[in-house]
Amino acid sequence: MSTTKPRHDGEIPTAVCAQLLENLSTATLVLDENLRVQYANPAAEQLLATSLPHLRPQTLASFFDDETSLASLRHTLASQRPHTQREARLRSPGSRLGAMVDYTATPLPPTTGSRMRLLVEILPLDRLIHLNREDSLFTARQATRALIRGMAHEIKNPLGGIRGAAQLLARELDSATLQEYTTIIINEADRLRNLADRMLGSRKRPDFRRINIHLVLERVRVILQAETGPAITVLRDYDPSLPEVWADTDQLIQVVLNLARNAAQALLEMKPRDTSRSRPARIILRSRVLRQFTIGTQRHPLLCLIEVEDNGPGISRDLRETLFYPMVTNRSQGTGLGLPIAQSIMQQHGGLIECDSQPGQTLFRVLIPFAPPATPHTGTLQHASP
Repeated sequence: MSTTKPRHDGEIPTAVCAQLLENLSTATLVLDENLRVQYANPAAEQLLATSLPHLRPQTLASFFDDETSLASLRHTLASQRPHTQREARLRSPGSRLGAMVDYTATPLPPTTGSRMRLLVEILPLDRLIHLNREDSLFTARQATRALIRGMAHEIKNPLGGIRGAAQLLARELDSATLQEYTTIIINEADRLRNLADRMLGSRKRPDFRRINIHLVLERVRVILQAETGPAITVLRDYDPSLPEVWADTDQLIQVVLNLARNAAQALLEMKPRDTSRSRPARIILRSRVLRQFTIGTQRHPLLCLIEVEDNGPGISRDLRETLFYPMVTNRSQGTGLGLPIAQSIMQQHGGLIECDSQPGQTLFRVLIPFAPPATPHTGTLQHASP
């Protein structure tokens, strides 16, 4: 005779409940009466940058900066009433940046043989801010890019005539001094044409194929170490379990190398009086996996995350707001085109570049889908184009 407990109509099986929790994009944890973690779904593991086996011995106290949050959790357990906390500061292991979050704590009724437990749902506000920023940047970038393309075409049209006239004039001149002037005109015309070509961007379609992301990172590391020598230490922090990504190798090298060179230049140009200069100049190349992450309107179960981190002076808030706009730079020798081009390349890959910075730490994050798009790729995201 079967001993299976009958299930009421409409009751969701336990296996389905577990699957729902595993696929939620909201970070969800279950704590015991001592605020120790009993369960964390993949979104919570991602947010706390810690796997469930390492979370279980810990209390949530190790992840909150303020005592108010911990007191509110204890009060929720004691009063058995739900509580929502706004704008709490959450620490991420190994990072000084942390995250601003809202969370809701709900007491769970004790079952037979179990004590009181707490269900905690955490909503990161930083990601919402980034999403709003992405939308506004996308709109502004589209308008700016159309303007830049129009300007580039208008610049290139007369340059051919100027260069040709200077060449003809040089042939008619006998004076070496005057020919030196025409050479300057020709060289400057070439420089402006190259700048206009960079503003227009590459017209070559990406050569997508399965590639090992660590081969790209190692190529960048070798180039960067050769360029900077002993002045900067380049460290590796790779996740060897990452699968291959769907990308163009050369374009991905260009993106990561641009970010790494920017970091190196910031470190080399740092003023001696900068307090963070007391530490050796350092760049970290890091690879990780992201779970349940949304780019634009596309939600990805898994993403490849590449981080380029430096311990330089940081980027000011005002500059961060326009960092990916064309012609925006804080360096005297910079063109302000490297980051916009890198962002456009990542948009062609269905990915994204993000930046977080404070004095002593700047972190660029490159997000790359593992899987190719389900529909024929036109070189754009569903809501974005280079």
